[in-house]
Amino acid sequence: MGELLWAGWRMKYIESAKSEGCLFCGKVHSKPGKKSLLLAVSEESLVMLNAFPYNCGHLMIAPKRHVGTVSGLTEGESSDLMRQVSLCERILKKAYHAQGFNIGLNLGRCAGAGVLGHLHVHVVPRWPGDTNFMSTVSSTKVLPESLADTYAKLKVALDGIMYSSQKGARGLRKGARGLKNGSKKGRTS
Repeated sequence: MGELLWAGWRMKYIESAKSEGCLFCGKVHSKPGKKSLLLAVSEESLVMLNAFPYNCGHLMIAPKRHVGTVSGLTEGESSDLMRQVSLCERILKKAYHAQGFNIGLNLGRCAGAGVLGHLHVHVVPRWPGDTNFMSTVSSTKVLPESLADTYAKLKVALDGIMYSSQKGARGLRKGARGLKNGSKKGRTS
């Protein structure tokens, strides 16, 4: 038998998949913070870190309302969701100097959805050569920082963007409308 590689965090993922209720609906009334993994809350959407990320900075944006299809979104939800995707792109560029992104949805079990019935957009930052032999030969991803460190880095970037938007930075006001990020600096509501 070859060497064993322990990934203790995987059990938490396996066990959480059996838990009752919807991950996103359970976060609707939570406050942004490291414990909740919520980075920001807008009028219609939640922005949160993925607890089981593909890369550092992997974010998810979900509408507050439990809805499972793009066609089921209201016009307001759809617009807000895309504003938050745009904001996440800016946050990840600022915090991680991301050079590319995988942005997408997995709708339904056969499409790979981990949370069934509540649509959410994944925003995964990418860089040239961000895969290595671990992911290639053993389907294992090595992440160089903890979720707490990732949260702290993204929070600083979000605060900077929100602060700039209040000072009239071009194009940011619209994306930041109604956003609550749990801080005094940069808070818009």
